[in-house]
Amino acid sequence: DPDMPFVPSIPEDQFILVEEGDPTVIPCRTSDPNAQVTLINSLDKAVYAFYDSKQGFIGNFPAGSYTCKTMVKGVEFKSDEFLIYILRATSQLPVEIEALKTVYKTGETIVVTCVVFDNEVVNLQWNYPGKVKEKGLIKLDDIKVPSQKLVYTLTIPEASVKDTGDYECTARHATKEVKENKKVVITVHDKGFVHLEPQFSPLEAVNLHEVKNFVVDVQ
Repeated sequence: DPDMPFVPSIPEDQFILVEEGDPTVIPCRTSDPNAQVTLINSLDKAVYAFYDSKQGFIGNFPAGSYTCKTMVKGVEFKSDEFLIYILRATSQLPVEIEALKTVYKTGETIVVTCVVFDNEVVNLQWNYPGKVKEKGLIKLDDIKVPSQKLVYTLTIPEASVKDTGDYECTARHATKEVKENKKVVITVHDKGFVHLEPQFSPLEAVNLHEVKNFVVDVQ
């Protein structure tokens, strides 16, 4: 089609997510298989890469915006803009689970954090006693500096005894068959309690004017 040398692209094709170090395709396809196509970066400079009219430009491209252009009968045409995002993803999944405390009273707020290091391409799932009732609130913080880490925070407001149990996070690599899970045990008591352990007998005798210490261990 001389009036539309570039096949129209859908919005999903214009945002390209690629793992660090992996090749990708910039899908500016042409309606004329013999068209001479040039790839241009955001600085309006030509980028040299292998071109396949049925797929587009194939190669390892830095993050940024790219446009394809071609000439038809002396008229220049440009494709839509394609945006490449580079995602950090290691083959391993370092995961840590953290809980500020593991024993709570009824009515308190449980907070458990699961941290995934050096990966941006991760699916994470929580398993915990209140999951069926969707009791937990989940927040994600994507931290880039000083190093890459995804911080998933699970919050259980107004905890009850039924929230006692295993709190487990499972991280799965989005593109590789790699997963890692970590677990912490949380206990919720109906009310607080104190354990006293006296270091003396139920009946003690003392002489007049004698000083005697009575020691009690309190937990």
